[in-house]
Amino acid sequence: MISSLSGRVKNITPNYLVIDIGGFGVQVNVPPRISSSAILGNVLELHTYLVVREDSLTLYGFTDISDRSFFELLLSVTGVGPKVAQSILAVNNANYVANAISKSDMKMIESIPGLGKKGAQRLVLELKDKVSIYLTTDLANDNPISGQLEAALVGLGYSSKESKLILADIAPELNAKKLDLPTALKLALQSKGALNK
Repeated sequence: MISSLSGRVKNITPNYLVIDIGGFGVQVNVPPRISSSAILGNVLELHTYLVVREDSLTLYGFTDISDRSFFELLLSVTGVGPKVAQSILAVNNANYVANAISKSDMKMIESIPGLGKKGAQRLVLELKDKVSIYLTTDLANDNPISGQLEAALVGLGYSSKESKLILADIAPELNAKKLDLPTALKLALQSKGALNK
């Protein structure tokens, strides 16, 4: 099992990155929120999951280990394969999706491409009692753009820990207003946490 890898970003597409590791280009399927924040030539560490099929070996990667762990949990659901599991985490992080499952937010879950009504019901039925470890009390993570915002901050050079601190700093404003991603990113970069870097 290849559980993580680190290397320079050699190629970026919406659905995968090519990471240069010791002269080898390794293709890693990633959610769009990760590929959109990746920067060519920058070193990136990904927590990975290897899917082995008769005719292929496919790596799926995440910048946050909890997203990788949640991806594995999603694969335990009847009818959910790696592509659907990745689409579930395409825009939102594990905490946001886990919150939707724990609250049986069918509207949000049904809106995930490739899942549909029956798939959403199965997801809630099979995972409702298993998602508690992915729930946090971090107010910023209740916001639908928090995953994208964290990925953008990481893409700008902040560590995952620094990004979470910045999100915690702006959580009250982020949750009080319906901000789009560019406005929220501007707010994040003007916060105390970002300025202290």
